[in-house]
Amino acid sequence: MVIAGSEKSTSRKTRVHFIGIGGSGLSAIARLLMESGYVVTGSDKTLSPFAVDLQQAGVTVYVGHHPRNIAGSDWVVRSSAIPDDNPEVEAARQTGIPVYKRADFLGRIMEDKYGIAVAGTHGKTTTTAMIAWMLSVLGRDPSFIIGGVSNNFGVNAHAGQGDVFVIEADEYDRMFLGLKPRIEVITNIEHDHPDIFPTFREMKSAFQAFVDLLPPDGTLIACSDDESAFSLLSRARQNGRSVVAYSTHGELTINSPQWMQSRSVKLNSHGGYDFTAVTNLNTLEPIDVSLQVPGEHNVSNALAALAVIVVLGLPLYKASSALAEFTGTGRRFELHGETKGVIIIDDYAHHPTEIRATLSAARTRYPDQIIKAVWQPHTYSRTQTLLFDFVKSFSDADEVIVTDIYAAREPKQEFTSAEIVSAMPHKSAHYTGSIEETIEYLLKDLRSGDVLLVLSAGDADRISTEIMKAL
Repeated sequence: MVIAGSEKSTSRKTRVHFIGIGGSGLSAIARLLMESGYVVTGSDKTLSPFAVDLQQAGVTVYVGHHPRNIAGSDWVVRSSAIPDDNPEVEAARQTGIPVYKRADFLGRIMEDKYGIAVAGTHGKTTTTAMIAWMLSVLGRDPSFIIGGVSNNFGVNAHAGQGDVFVIEADEYDRMFLGLKPRIEVITNIEHDHPDIFPTFREMKSAFQAFVDLLPPDGTLIACSDDESAFSLLSRARQNGRSVVAYSTHGELTINSPQWMQSRSVKLNSHGGYDFTAVTNLNTLEPIDVSLQVPGEHNVSNALAALAVIVVLGLPLYKASSALAEFTGTGRRFELHGETKGVIIIDDYAHHPTEIRATLSAARTRYPDQIIKAVWQPHTYSRTQTLLFDFVKSFSDADEVIVTDIYAAREPKQEFTSAEIVSAMPHKSAHYTGSIEETIEYLLKDLRSGDVLLVLSAGDADRISTEIMKAL
């Protein structure tokens, strides 16, 4: 994989330095460039699991930020969370080294590939991973960037030898507007990231701009079950683009000239769902699909992924067989382990809709067991903006344990999780404070037969590790 402009370098390998390399987004780009023959270095304030994986693969990762870390770099790429006054950003600019954000850089990576970009408030990580896995099994060896580690691949990115590039299109900081897709998938659109999109109208406007990126021969695949995603199909059609609607509620898809829908959805022995996929895209033959990943929302994700396969002209029956082998991604209903009769699951859910879907999947898979949900609220802005929906999202949990808010990129505020719990109608909701205090509470509270579900997009996944060790 050669990035436009890199061929102008000298005969030595191009060196790229990543500031914030431990995040899911930058770590994926770093891995992809490393596999493509670039010299990769990076820095971050701590060593995340992503950063450790890169170290083990041979990438030099510095803990902490210092001007000397960028020495010898041809380009610098920084995450959205890195401010302008970061010492490495300042040093690069003073020495004339180009500094890019993800949005600037990803388009350059995709230029020589057939781009497939998966966007949406929920489901984009799993859908991206499904597409990449099916293409790999079908022999296409795609390049891919996923927002989490694929259980099937064991990594979150790969520089493939094929002509297809599958990427999770992140709307945060409008990153996805820098991409160059030929096929776009939009799973759904709900208000999120209020620090970037103060209103839902602003967020939907960004998705409209994303759809407008499609070239004249491009295709939009969108979920017609979601009103906002469905409305973008009309926008794309008006712009002369090909469109495909997919749905788990078949009555809506008939409004599109091209559609895919699920029928006969039922729970299977794996805890996932079996269904029949029916489409008018190049084939009228129904295809039976069996999923290992739990939750009815994954039926919708699978339909989106299968629609991509058909648009590419690849055999749907072989793709559905590959989908049966798909085991999910890290921190998406990830079974961390079982010890002393306690089942421990990690999940990245950090939006009310995601929490409801994850807890519904847990209730379906473990109908007769006590489900104890640990929730680490993620960012003050999201928690306060969506508070009314958050407090009503835990009905499928028998007990709710709420930790301190994970501030992420935001400064600490006076608003606390205790205020969230006081607004919850749930009969058994508790505020436990820090991660250490939460672990202490759980060690006293957990019993054999319990299901511990840790919901966190921050650092609360270490609760699972510590509970496993302690038990």
